[in-house]
Amino acid sequence: MSADTWPAGVGRVVLDEVDSTNAEAARRAARGEGPVWILAGFQTQGRGRRGRAWVSPAGNFHATLLDRPALPPARAALLSFAAALALAEALAALTSAGDRLALKWPNDVLLGGGKVAGILLESAGPAGRVAHLAIGIGVNLIAAPDPAAVEPGAVRPVSVLDETGHRIAPVALLDALAPAYARWSGRLAAEGFAPLRAAWLARAARLGQTIRVRTGQAGATGRFLTVDEAGALVLETASGPRPIPAAEVFF
Repeated sequence: MSADTWPAGVGRVVLDEVDSTNAEAARRAARGEGPVWILAGFQTQGRGRRGRAWVSPAGNFHATLLDRPALPPARAALLSFAAALALAEALAALTSAGDRLALKWPNDVLLGGGKVAGILLESAGPAGRVAHLAIGIGVNLIAAPDPAAVEPGAVRPVSVLDETGHRIAPVALLDALAPAYARWSGRLAAEGFAPLRAAWLARAARLGQTIRVRTGQAGATGRFLTVDEAGALVLETASGPRPIPAAEVFF
């Protein structure tokens, strides 16, 4: 780790094993800690979106940033875009595979068309305020889940090692990711969402193409037009443009 690149005032914790890095972040938040990055070699109770179990071997990347953003909830939610941009930037720097990396709304990173990473945000605080925010990030550095274990229609999982031949140590990715995230989150705080939105759209997977979205039990199909100023996906449907603030996307 280089002292001149790690973001000032941000802690760095590396654990051999933990139940989940997001759960560890919640415990540390209760003790008043943060901001701090938490990296674990292995998780015994890792989880993904919608509470799904997430099993990943040692050698993959399991980390959470416990942050205390001075932002209202709607703006704090946009930090998922900062995390995705930072992760793509860090992976590009470490693999020279920048032209093969894409971002899938709302919070996945693709490599060669397959899912290589996911991001999970969890927040807590009184109404109208985010007391703390946990940004959990999982990256398939050396191994991807069995395709049979993922939901039908989901993007196929891939690993950095299989796709690029690069074997990246989790701590090396952390030390590239933390400063990249500090830059993008700093731009959000100083300049608003516009620069992040533009950069994200430049890497957006399937922009302008027909996709399928699911919100709960309801679904819709249409052309992926853009991401709006609130971070919602805008879908062109038979009844006109429709903003989708939260959903799962299928290709």
